[in-house]
Amino acid sequence: MAYQAAKLVFPLLMAFLATASALNRDAVVLLRVKNSELDDPDGQLSNWVVTSQNAPCNWTGVACDPRSNAVVSIDLSNFGVSGMFPSDFCRIPTLRSLNISNNFFGGSISSNSISLCSHVQSLNLSSNIFVGNMPDFRPEFPNLTVLDLTNNNLSGEIPASFGRLSSLQVLCISNNLLNGSVPEFLTNLSELTRFELAYNPYKPSPLPSTIGRLTKLENLWMPNSNLNGQIPDSIGNLISLKNFDISGNNVSGSIPYSIGGLRNVQQIEFYLNQLSGELPNSFANLTSLLRFDASQNNLTGKLPESLVRLPLESFNVNDNFLEGEIPVALSLNPNLYELKLFNNSFSGSLPVNLGSNSDLETIDVSGNRFEGPLPPNLCIRKKLVNLITFGNRFSGAIPDSFGACSSLAYIRIFNNQHSGKVPDRLWSFSGLQLLQLENNRFEGSIPGLILGARGVTELLLSNNNFSGELPSEICGLRDLGIMDLSGNRLSGSLPSCITKLKSLQKLELQGNMFSGEIPNAVSSWKELAELNLSNNRFTGEIPGELGNLPVLTYLDLSGNLLSGEIPGALTKLKLNRFNVSNNKLAGKVPLGFNSEFFVSSLLGNPNLCSPDLKDLPLCPRPKPVSFYVVGVLAACALLLLGSLLWILMKTKALQAFGSKNKLSWKITTFQRVGFYEEHVLASLTEGNLIGAGGSGKVYRVKLKTGQTVAVKKLLGVNRQSDMEGGFQSEVETLGRIRHGNIVKLLFSCIGEDFRVLVYEYMENGSLGDILHGEKGGLSLDWAQRYKIAVGAAQGLAYLHHDCVPAIVHRDVKSNNILLDEEFRPRVADFGLAKMLQPEVKEGDGLIMSRIAGSYGYIAPEYAYTLKVTEKSDVYSFGVVLLELVIGKRPNDSSFGENMDIVKWVREAALSSPQEPKSGIAGSGCWTDLDQLIDPRMNPSTCNYEEIEKVLDVALLCTSPLPLNRPSMRKVVELLKDRSLARPKPLLS
Repeated sequence: MAYQAAKLVFPLLMAFLATASALNRDAVVLLRVKNSELDDPDGQLSNWVVTSQNAPCNWTGVACDPRSNAVVSIDLSNFGVSGMFPSDFCRIPTLRSLNISNNFFGGSISSNSISLCSHVQSLNLSSNIFVGNMPDFRPEFPNLTVLDLTNNNLSGEIPASFGRLSSLQVLCISNNLLNGSVPEFLTNLSELTRFELAYNPYKPSPLPSTIGRLTKLENLWMPNSNLNGQIPDSIGNLISLKNFDISGNNVSGSIPYSIGGLRNVQQIEFYLNQLSGELPNSFANLTSLLRFDASQNNLTGKLPESLVRLPLESFNVNDNFLEGEIPVALSLNPNLYELKLFNNSFSGSLPVNLGSNSDLETIDVSGNRFEGPLPPNLCIRKKLVNLITFGNRFSGAIPDSFGACSSLAYIRIFNNQHSGKVPDRLWSFSGLQLLQLENNRFEGSIPGLILGARGVTELLLSNNNFSGELPSEICGLRDLGIMDLSGNRLSGSLPSCITKLKSLQKLELQGNMFSGEIPNAVSSWKELAELNLSNNRFTGEIPGELGNLPVLTYLDLSGNLLSGEIPGALTKLKLNRFNVSNNKLAGKVPLGFNSEFFVSSLLGNPNLCSPDLKDLPLCPRPKPVSFYVVGVLAACALLLLGSLLWILMKTKALQAFGSKNKLSWKITTFQRVGFYEEHVLASLTEGNLIGAGGSGKVYRVKLKTGQTVAVKKLLGVNRQSDMEGGFQSEVETLGRIRHGNIVKLLFSCIGEDFRVLVYEYMENGSLGDILHGEKGGLSLDWAQRYKIAVGAAQGLAYLHHDCVPAIVHRDVKSNNILLDEEFRPRVADFGLAKMLQPEVKEGDGLIMSRIAGSYGYIAPEYAYTLKVTEKSDVYSFGVVLLELVIGKRPNDSSFGENMDIVKWVREAALSSPQEPKSGIAGSGCWTDLDQLIDPRMNPSTCNYEEIEKVLDVALLCTSPLPLNRPSMRKVVELLKDRSLARPKPLLS
């Protein structure tokens, strides 16, 4: 009996000893690599300590086989660790998967080190800083199925040994510095399902002619790969292909007929190539096609009827040279919901039944040679959102049926030959955002029904034959930013309530027959930058309040019947354009306009005079002053002197700045202010203190004029201190900027041991305070958040694209976006800003000596390259967009360990059902928005489509690679333009 028991126990004992031996062996390898080869600044591997027999299986990032307890996987992705390639991990013979992606591993990868991993099945080294040549995979790697070297700095040729990785299913080497050619031998990898070689500076080379061998391939992703030549006929053999992207290359020739063999393809991206010829009829076989983009090529001929019968989700052949008419079959496609044919050479009329049998949401046929009337049934199913037909020869009236198309949000039918009346109900759609009818022959009046379009932001009706008075209901369009009614026959007085349009940025009414006086109470036009009322019949005086508009740079009142003097207050404006010519103005030209530069803007006013401008009448000399007047003036002077002495005695607080008198201060004024600087400095008392930090204090000062300013006082500053650089940067940057979305610097004061900056006061503090402070976001609904996003983007776009030289903020964050009393945003705090010199090309940037910025907002490449570019600000702004949607700080603990807001949202997007394009989340990928958005927002007020768009833009902005981030000008366009499809964020 004992013998039998021994026979049973002995094998179990041997297995236990073998397991224990394996555990000890694996632990020794892991600890040796950790202690001698890795730098773990965040202590991610702190629990790699031997405490029990199965210790490695409980260590962070280590996984074991559940039966043998042998280590089979090491995953250190996103751990923030660094070092050379840790090849010694591969000395664990049971290791099958090694993932060290998204870290800071560097140096080169030698053939000897990689050869230690010949037994590994999955090797992910992506998103590190490896350099040198691609590793040579010798000897054989019979089990390797996944190889990902994406997002490194590897260069040179693709080694021939890659062609012998017979089991490889995934090959990802995108976003490196590979400068060889795309080799033919890669098509020997018959097991490949993912083939991603994009964004490398290869030598010009064609798509391999034998690409058709890869019959299991599902994703062929080669944009920006310097491809040339033609698409090979063998492409049709890729029967499993779902995503085919060769955009941004120099591929030429015609699209082969064999493309019809791609029966499972869902997305084809051919844009930005040199393709020519006609689209083949074999498109009829592509019954799974959802996206087709062949824009910006040289394609010709008619669209094949076979193509328009496909169940298209998106069809886009813009920016080609297509010719001919659109087949009638387009109107019969029941699945077509987006038709984009803009910037081609199509002619003829649109099929009369277009839209009759389909759920069209977007039609864009702009920039062609179409003629005739618009099809009456385009919106018969009331789903049409975007109607874009500009730049053609369409004629006739807008069909009456369009008056029932309440789904319309974006109408651009300018530069055509339309005539007749606009259907009344078309003016009143509640979802309307943009109405652009310019340069046609429309007639009739603007009806009061326009009040229904409360969300419209742009009303562009210039150069038509509209007549009648402007209805007072137009004052209810509170979101209206641009109104251009110029070149019509509108008449009557302007409604006085027009000054209630607080969002107006541009108002153009020139070339009409408006009469009456210009409204006087214009102080609410704080966003107005351009005002053109020229060539009308306005009478009365020019309102002096126009001089107080903070961002007005364009003012044209010429060709009217205005009288009185030119208000001196207008000289406070920083005008690029000023014209009051051909009126009935009189009196002396104000000093600020009394220069040769403004002469042409003053002519045509016979009673206007100047003391020295030769083209204007000379002003008469003043009569001698009587003794009585002299006496009165002397008495006033004595009274004023006494008042000043009393004020100086009361401002003892100035002594806090030291014993130096005012002569030792250097005061620089950047904006016209209606108060004395001394009054501000005298008010820097504890009672006005609203914030303090290590460098100084911030005060809220309410002046006797009623104006409130914010004062930043830096103490302990001198020309040698570290803070001096930040002070000078802020002064140099803000001192020359004039933009409605950038905080205004009023003046600065420099003393021996202090620096003072005085700004306009922002009533609602910072965006960060509202989202994350005591107010807790309760006062911000989605509409306000969206406006904040657009406004802040416009401010940053101005810095990047309109300033010369361009300015990089370097510290974009929610705490540096201030909000006024109406929650309009101002970008603030330019202490870290840098100016890019004109000779610095976009993307080159400046090398900084140290990392600057705020944790959670810093772009990943900045941390290890110290290179400052505009794309660094774009990344930070993307984080702010995510804050606006989610309502949490960038590093909120609720995201989990080693997660920030970007990674958390990116994982949420990746976990949703994806479209086929590698690294792309398209429309509809946000399946559970309620779990993402700030729960403090009222769901009934949330525009979920708008929120999805903002999330998509945010992911584009926070792309790991600067190359993939849009410019801030593009960000503004993506956020504002309702005609654009939702952007496609990179999620790789």
